[in-house]
Amino acid sequence: MVDAYLNKKYKLESSENFDEYMKELGVGLITRKVGNSVSPVVDLTKDGDEYVLTSNSTFKHVVTKFKPGVEFDQETPDGRKVKATINIDGNTLKEVQKAADGKETTIDRTFTDDEVKMIMSVGDVTATRIYKLQA
Repeated sequence: MVDAYLNKKYKLESSENFDEYMKELGVGLITRKVGNSVSPVVDLTKDGDEYVLTSNSTFKHVVTKFKPGVEFDQETPDGRKVKATINIDGNTLKEVQKAADGKETTIDRTFTDDEVKMIMSVGDVTATRIYKLQA
């Protein structure tokens, strides 16, 4: 259950194919350069029946509040406005983002004792980012 990983901080350690992923989403060069250069720290907390996923870096502080299975309006770190739904499957947060242009993005965040593995897909491009538990 994902609740076992609440209130822990994980820092980005490795990133694979993230630039291609951002390109596929139509993210501009400057934003991609910044996105590729920062190492955000993510954590998951709970407030009542709502989960709060935060990603904090020198570039941006992103707070996502959600109830599992309930669609909500989200602004992505690169400024796109999407309709998102996050479901919980064991220790994985499964997010689907639907953009106005019809592009659908899936983001799976799998929590373990020492890391969060984030697999992001849009079109036929997939990126993987590994976040390691902070001591």
